[in-house]
Amino acid sequence: MLCGMADTDTVLYDVTDGLATVTLNRPEAMNALNVTTKEALRDGLRRAAADSAVRAVLLTGRGRAFCVGQDLKEHAAGLAEEGDALRTVALHYNPVVSAIAGMRKPVVAAVNGVAAGAGFGFALAADYRVVARGASFSTAFTGIGLATDSGLSWTLQRFVGPGRAADLLLFPRKIDAAEAERLGIAQRVVPDDELPDAGREIARALAEGPTVAYAAVKEALMYAAGHPLTETLEVEAHLQSVAGASADHRAAVAAFLAKERPRFRGE
Repeated sequence: MLCGMADTDTVLYDVTDGLATVTLNRPEAMNALNVTTKEALRDGLRRAAADSAVRAVLLTGRGRAFCVGQDLKEHAAGLAEEGDALRTVALHYNPVVSAIAGMRKPVVAAVNGVAAGAGFGFALAADYRVVARGASFSTAFTGIGLATDSGLSWTLQRFVGPGRAADLLLFPRKIDAAEAERLGIAQRVVPDDELPDAGREIARALAEGPTVAYAAVKEALMYAAGHPLTETLEVEAHLQSVAGASADHRAAVAAFLAKERPRFRGE
């Protein structure tokens, strides 16, 4: 079922066979984020996270951009009103990134074109990035006199190292798909016309997998990023107990012994 979120079609939301597809749908504006779009994206991702029928999420955009970040026309109007035009970080960007990174199910970003600023941050918050060969990334922020948001100060240095992250943030430039793959930003690069099918294939494979285990892996990775090995080992032991008690684990062991392919139910 396909339906617009909020009262617009700026974000499309579809759930089919356990896979939620969330599509930014402002192609005429390169999927720039106005308030309506940000609210719809935030609410759509939260909806997917809370829906027990959703086992994986595919995040993508329509047109020639994945997402170029803030709609600067709307932002300029906010600045002219002398209000806090950047309260959107707390109201929208932080909740979007938290929903992507924090949901207990895998998120695949199918990056179809330019991902800049917050759009880059959203892509890095996902668990897997499949990228069209013609797509590109840019930090963008300092080019308009801003610091980072959407988690880029945390995620980017974990992918490329602190020195290269500082370079990319201080001197924004285009990172093409080939370089993104070399840097570890893109896990897979495909021809532009193959991206929709590749994104669905990867996300659907995750939706059909052991989602209890995937949730534990996400939690372990997030915890390990900010804690020493000794503490991480304790968390891993706990999470392994959770995964080991799942019906999926028992079914997979039985399938292995029977030399059959396991079928996971996400429980």
